[in-house]
Amino acid sequence: MSEFKYACPVCGQHMKCDVSQSGSVMECPTCFQKITVPQAPVSHDTKFIITGTKVGERPATKFPEPGPGSVPAAKGFPGALVVVVILIFIGAAVAFVYHGTIFKSKSSSATVASDTTVGSNPSPAKTQKPPKPGSVAPPASDTNWMLNLEGVEIPDAPAAGRIHGQDFLAERANFSTNGTLTIRAGTRGTVEFGLTVNFSGAAVESLAGQAINVATNAEKAARVMLRWKEGNQTGRENFDGGYAMRLEFGALANSLLPGKIYLCTPDAAKSYVAGTFNVEIRRPRPPRQN
Repeated sequence: MSEFKYACPVCGQHMKCDVSQSGSVMECPTCFQKITVPQAPVSHDTKFIITGTKVGERPATKFPEPGPGSVPAAKGFPGALVVVVILIFIGAAVAFVYHGTIFKSKSSSATVASDTTVGSNPSPAKTQKPPKPGSVAPPASDTNWMLNLEGVEIPDAPAAGRIHGQDFLAERANFSTNGTLTIRAGTRGTVEFGLTVNFSGAAVESLAGQAINVATNAEKAARVMLRWKEGNQTGRENFDGGYAMRLEFGALANSLLPGKIYLCTPDAAKSYVAGTFNVEIRRPRPPRQN
């Protein structure tokens, strides 16, 4: 029968046995460990010594050594796991720093999208004042320029007309302490376009609830002044008589005096103004007490 040698897995003692004894249990003569005899080697080379297996242990699994050109096995994953954790922390930090910017941009985009819905017009950022009408009154004629007050009806609309051939629309009216009524275009600064009626120092309280008619043949009438502007030049014209005017005042309340006016002057341009207005009462400031 064929014999072969094997080594003790504990102390390395070489032992000899027959092929028929493969798989049987023997005792190492040196360390007295129970050893399972391995299978006989295929090679008959006496230099090749195989190792037995200690009883109670599984034989070690042998993996073939990598040959030339083979890909080495990948190393363990702890290094890759560390890289993934670091990337997660970096992403969290970036999200925290730019949180406000990212969500503000999304919110702004959503707002723009909602404002530009198909079929709707986006609301303007600021409310713009409507432009003044190009023409607020027709040219003077026999129906709107009459020096006869009979049958005159004052329109229930803001005072408007034509002064020196230019369209006029009243935007403000006030009554000063010297008894002068001013009806003007614009609300601030020097009066450049409008009219004044001087009542020779009359108090505003004396006009409340009164109706004043001035015919063309009145011997003594309030002075009327027309003001206008052509280019950089300011024009004015005074009338002490020869005009037709009707003024109607309501009740005075909270420094406001409602009124109506119909005025036609005998100038070449046939100026006229008719409609309603609210007079702001200018009262002098009380003197300072020392």
